[in-house]
Amino acid sequence: MVMLGTKSEAERSYLVFDRTRWAALRASTPLSLADADLDTLRGLNETTSLAEVEKIYLPLSRLLNLHVQAARGLAAVQDAFLSRPVMKPPYIIGVAGSVAVGKSTFARVLQAVLSRWPDHPQVELVTTDGFLHPTQVLEVRGLMRRKGFPESYDLRRMISFLGALKAGAAEVLAPVYSHLEYDIIPGKWQSVRQPDIVIFEGLNVLQHPGATAVTASDFFDFSVYVDATEQDIEAWYIERFLLLQQTAFANSASYFHHYARLPVAQAQEVARGIWREVNLANLRENIAPTRRRARLILRKGSDHAVQEVWLRRT
Repeated sequence: MVMLGTKSEAERSYLVFDRTRWAALRASTPLSLADADLDTLRGLNETTSLAEVEKIYLPLSRLLNLHVQAARGLAAVQDAFLSRPVMKPPYIIGVAGSVAVGKSTFARVLQAVLSRWPDHPQVELVTTDGFLHPTQVLEVRGLMRRKGFPESYDLRRMISFLGALKAGAAEVLAPVYSHLEYDIIPGKWQSVRQPDIVIFEGLNVLQHPGATAVTASDFFDFSVYVDATEQDIEAWYIERFLLLQQTAFANSASYFHHYARLPVAQAQEVARGIWREVNLANLRENIAPTRRRARLILRKGSDHAVQEVWLRRT
């Protein structure tokens, strides 16, 4: 298990809250989601409940609301100083974490909560899957077994997309990825039109490639790392793999259709092998080392519920 370090070391950089203390920071933030809403937002083996929304998401929503208001105020001050029309670049929230840790569900629920603020902001969710190189390119470069590693992404396109967002472009297009086909869909785009907030979710979004290079996190106003022990994430990955066997993999168009009829024991071994050879290696080499760069760390327990929230002091 990759650790942040001792608690005393972490507390020098972070304020650490258990569920009860964090939940108290909700104040009067209203609960605007229902169980029916969560049914459409949960991942295959995720158990996000309304209690989790109340205790974890609503305090975070309140914090982000304050941050967005402050950022808008600071931007208006700068525009006044420069004697130029007020610009409204989107507030960008980066969400990072391992495969199978639940970051996609977290991002979808956060989007739903934020979009229900009283002023009804436009909140877009963009995933980094769309910025993977197409399968044909990955095959030529021998990177299919490194899919999800930093080198498998079109970083130039990703940086160009984020830069255009922050520059206030009227419309920015993001490529669309098909999990069924395990590839970019040619000619299909997600149109992002001057939103108030963008949630940018992916494995390596907090990556720091070098001292002089521009990286995705340079464009973030806030960042979240969804964390859990390696043992728990492995268990969740295998559980999800078995569920996908019965659902997406059963589709003959699925890239992973050849796994659909494996006996359970063999499917578990295949999933465990993929986890250890690919996803665990990526977690240890590239993802977990970026955890300290997050403004907020959500530490999940074996039941998927967030047990601690770590908020950076400065």
